[in-house]
Amino acid sequence: MNKETTQIVKKLLASPQKILIVGHKNPDGDAVGSCLGLFYFLKSLGHDTTVIMPNDFPDFLKWLPGCEEIIIYEKEVQKSTNLFETAGLVFTLDFNSLERVGGELQKVLENCSAKFVMIDHHQQPADYAVATFSDVKMSSTSEMVFHFMDALDEAKKLSKEIAINLYTGIMTDTGSFRFSSTSPTTHRVAAKLIEAGAECATINQNVYDTNSPERMKLLGVALNNLVIMPKLHTAYITLTQKELDDHNFKKGDTEGFVNYALSVKGIVFAVIFIENKQESIVKISFRSKGDFSVNDFARNHYSGGGHINAAGGKSSQDLNKTITEFISILPRYKDELTHAS
Repeated sequence: MNKETTQIVKKLLASPQKILIVGHKNPDGDAVGSCLGLFYFLKSLGHDTTVIMPNDFPDFLKWLPGCEEIIIYEKEVQKSTNLFETAGLVFTLDFNSLERVGGELQKVLENCSAKFVMIDHHQQPADYAVATFSDVKMSSTSEMVFHFMDALDEAKKLSKEIAINLYTGIMTDTGSFRFSSTSPTTHRVAAKLIEAGAECATINQNVYDTNSPERMKLLGVALNNLVIMPKLHTAYITLTQKELDDHNFKKGDTEGFVNYALSVKGIVFAVIFIENKQESIVKISFRSKGDFSVNDFARNHYSGGGHINAAGGKSSQDLNKTITEFISILPRYKDELTHAS
């Protein structure tokens, strides 16, 4: 965080006030971990702080310290709206466009008179905050919250609760430190979090070793639906609404499925298409290796975006038409996929 942004934030936090911390729709480990880590930090500074998520988050994150304090907007609309009306400061974490909260909450944010601070590591941030801490090279927003504390000369406030939340966010957003966004600094931050009380083995077990029989069987269905296109170095997975319903689908159950497609030898580009009848869309997750930008692909074709090697998008067409369109687009990228490194 540069000196100018640091000074702005220090002034904003100079006296106690009501602060809201907001994560993106369909919050993942980094969104929840970073928001809760910041929550505990701001509370330690004497601020009246609340975390609001647009909708619910996966069960495998519901052991995190402070998660019971999170307000789910779609479940408590009036309470959330009242909080925005009285807030003096709003932190938006792990997203950089208000569209990422979706629905009515987007309108609430757009009409909110509070000052905004953004902490995020995605590409092409919007210009809505008085202080923006944006760095696409960072492994995760959770890592950025640690650096945020450090820039404010408040690293001494690092508690066990903060450490557990930030470590979980970093671990999940780096694929357990496997992705290329994992830097030497990421490992150094993780070490400091472990020293502060984040028990890495316990966190790993709580996140990854809680598979229900239904989720494991759904993974089997997903792998059975895997389609490999070797000439285009691409693999994709499909899941219909019926397949989800037949396996008692819960939020977060398909987390990481797309990585199985990417793990196939010779594959550079992996995609999972998940039918969502309730929202009348097909949700799409993109992953890649090397310098093939799924951020560009998602932005160009599927109203999405994210990082170079991890992004999301959506299609308003039905599943079959979405797949047909995807297959028709792919040949345009043959050279990029062949030479990705």
